[in-house]
Amino acid sequence: MADDAIMQPTRDPRATLPDLIEVLLNKGVYLNLDLIISVSDIPLIGINLRATIAGIETMLEYGMMRQWDEDTRKWVQQSVRAHLPLAEDEEILAKMAGGHYQDNFYRTWRPGTAYLTSQRLIIHRRDPAETLWQAKLSSIESITPLSEPSIGGEERIRILVRLDDGSESKLSALEPERLIRLVQEQRGTALQPSTGRVSSSSPQPLKQGRMWYRETLSGGGTWRGGEAVLTGRDLTWKSPMDSRALVRVSASQVRKLRWEKHDNPTNKARILFVETEQSSIRLAADDIDDWCDELEQWSASERHDLAATGSGEKNDEGESWH
Repeated sequence: MADDAIMQPTRDPRATLPDLIEVLLNKGVYLNLDLIISVSDIPLIGINLRATIAGIETMLEYGMMRQWDEDTRKWVQQSVRAHLPLAEDEEILAKMAGGHYQDNFYRTWRPGTAYLTSQRLIIHRRDPAETLWQAKLSSIESITPLSEPSIGGEERIRILVRLDDGSESKLSALEPERLIRLVQEQRGTALQPSTGRVSSSSPQPLKQGRMWYRETLSGGGTWRGGEAVLTGRDLTWKSPMDSRALVRVSASQVRKLRWEKHDNPTNKARILFVETEQSSIRLAADDIDDWCDELEQWSASERHDLAATGSGEKNDEGESWH
């Protein structure tokens, strides 16, 4: 028989078990079988089998198991309401282990459970019952991933939430990027890249990296290591121990940039002195020259914009010290 006349399988016979499971879950399979079990050619047992096997999402998509889905959701809502107060029309969309970073006289992580509802983002502890942190979705200005080293030195992804009143909170979650994506979808915002530090509602960083900041104390001063982020809106600096930026300066606040010889933790002999309307900032970095060039362009661009619009008003909103 000619080779082209040989019957060939229409599907790849090298399909693996994961391929089969993927097809089974995504597309599903419908079985309508009549089985007969025989012993010594004597039929003993007959089985008439009708079954549908597929993933839950596929089942719901084709209109199956909807009553089970509704009953399960209702049971979850009732069990959660026993310890977490919810509004009558509030529905839980996601739940995972999480925590809130307390930043007052005692700084520590408080573990609990993160709940995303149709109205709020909540960090709640069940025993003893306490809502550690909550915010309405409508009040969230931005929610972004924040990479920071843990006590052991391992990089971990935290969640930085900025509200419309200017306050910031740091949260943790078992699946931080998934929770951020769900919050953004619920708010109707565009998805952000998983490697980014800012959401679509925040400016894209012009430059960011390791930076030393000289903090002035009553007995003198000390250098603190942290990360600086420069955006089109402001320059911020925070250390891994801070829950929010310790330094925040807008471009309109910068009055002068100059070099200053000063001992610092880097291999550079000079530091960058940033003079603002209300105070001064001393910064040091291994790439401080690049930072200076970027800051000069940043502040010059702001002055150019003000001159173009003919605005001579000063904006006192950009600078904050905590």
